[in-house]
Amino acid sequence: MSTSKRPALGRGLEAILGDIDNDYFSSSAFPLIPVDQIESNPFQPRTDFDEDALYDLAESIKHLGIIQPITVRKIGENRYQLISGERRLRAAKLANLNEVPAFVKDADDDTLLELALVENIQRQDLNAIEIANSYQKLLEEFNLTQEELSSRVGKNRATISNYLRILNLPPAIQAAIRYEKITMGHARALASIDDDEALMNIFKKTIDEGLSVRKVEELVANLKNKSTAKHSNKNNVSEKTEKILNNLKEKFNIEAKSKVTSKGKVIVQLKFDNDEEIENFFKNFINE
Repeated sequence: MSTSKRPALGRGLEAILGDIDNDYFSSSAFPLIPVDQIESNPFQPRTDFDEDALYDLAESIKHLGIIQPITVRKIGENRYQLISGERRLRAAKLANLNEVPAFVKDADDDTLLELALVENIQRQDLNAIEIANSYQKLLEEFNLTQEELSSRVGKNRATISNYLRILNLPPAIQAAIRYEKITMGHARALASIDDDEALMNIFKKTIDEGLSVRKVEELVANLKNKSTAKHSNKNNVSEKTEKILNNLKEKFNIEAKSKVTSKGKVIVQLKFDNDEEIENFFKNFINE
């Protein structure tokens, strides 16, 4: 893979494909390629296609043909790989077309990555799960760090990280994101909950009551505050023990500290300046 720095990919697919005269950019100007010779794009972000919309597009193609060609790269003798135009290709198959007009791009794997990234970041109709899966696939397939991916797609690293975190959510919540029952804002807030039971409770409440993102964020914040308070109280000794330690400090003029272990055991630490102080303390303590 090339290590040369590339600009962020917010400039459009046509900027990478090269300058093409708009008057020339019609399906009649491109070769027809048999649909059975075209493989899917492994970086295709869209996983869910509206069947009704596809059939509508297929009907339009039957009457008007494919107005804009798909884009492919050649990967072998009579073998091509789709770069863009998945919906058009699927609709063409539904319309029983044997061939489709295609712009054939000479692209290696690194260029395909760049083209795929452009497709990913410019699509407005992708749901959050599809975007997250795209980022994850690109990280794995091309061994990129989140920082490198951030630079390549022109997205803040925190944004990418938030998308990747929702892939750790339970399947039920991911399905709700995929089918737009909840938004990315809801998902981002839910993904910050560590307790599985609390997570599902807030998720169900969100669905049942149609909670806003702000309301879900408030619920999550309250949950974390309670958890912090509970944890803090658990690590504090009882008032009775604290009173005993204060009496030791005052009566014997020593430094006394205490803490509670994760298993609930109390550890008391007494600080002495020398052996004589230790001996005097225990003599007096036993006499008491």
